[in-house]
Amino acid sequence: MEKIINEIMAKKIGDLVVDASLAKYTTYRVGGTASILVYPKNIDKLIELMEIINRENIKYFILGNGSNVLFSDKVYEGIIIKLDKFDEFEIESNNVRVGAGYNLVKLANEVAKLGLAGLEFASGIPGTLGGAVFMNAGAYNSEMRNVVKSVKVLTPDLKVINLTNSEMEFDYRDSFLQHNKGYICLEATLKLIPGDKELLEEVIKDRKLKRKRTQPLEYPTAGSVFRNPDSMYAGKLIENLNLKGYQIGGAMISKKHANFIINKKDAKASDIKDIIDIIKEKVYKEYGIKLRVEQRLVNWDD
Repeated sequence: MEKIINEIMAKKIGDLVVDASLAKYTTYRVGGTASILVYPKNIDKLIELMEIINRENIKYFILGNGSNVLFSDKVYEGIIIKLDKFDEFEIESNNVRVGAGYNLVKLANEVAKLGLAGLEFASGIPGTLGGAVFMNAGAYNSEMRNVVKSVKVLTPDLKVINLTNSEMEFDYRDSFLQHNKGYICLEATLKLIPGDKELLEEVIKDRKLKRKRTQPLEYPTAGSVFRNPDSMYAGKLIENLNLKGYQIGGAMISKKHANFIINKKDAKASDIKDIIDIIKEKVYKEYGIKLRVEQRLVNWDD
């Protein structure tokens, strides 16, 4: 990797961290180290980085806020790409153009203060704009597909193109980007609608208080672990099996919300993964339902 590190530095692609502890970059606060972590300065530098990655056949992973991902405890022998520098924010009428690295909670609050409605649902989703588009993140019966007008992406052959809302093939916690490797979200244009600034801010405030009451925000966690099956809540299925408080090592199923796993104290990634596997097994045995993990599992053997 030394040759690659030297090339990245020589080309001034962006800030670079060698042997980066992934626990520092994920909200679970677990995971091994990554050989290289890079913050490309802009799209041109990202393209230069991808040229190196493709030429050397190195594995890579685009990491947003680390709020919906579980890395294993092993070394990630590749490059983690952070698009934090992609933080453009521009408003034209009711359209908002936002860089992939922009903080989603910050964005939801800012547009509400400007009297633009449609993104209130995202005020408690601790990710980046790019991650939210990738996952079609949602809450309160709304989701990104309801506000995304278009998405600027880098293609596998390193061309910059725009995809329309329909071309993004949004579905429940799903999008085109999840099924087409090599496409990278660079920015998105959101179409919002005029709203009452005070009412929007009140909605966001009320939902923040509700999250504090119902979610274990006082512990490292990565949000909802499982996607909700049709017409039911994953958390309710888990709660009905009396699994709240179930613990392996330093990881535990939250007593506040059964679809959250918390890092109670010095958990390992394997502790969290073991709990995930046990929940899936028990729910399938009791209900015949195969729960789907919402969080992305990275650098595991299976």
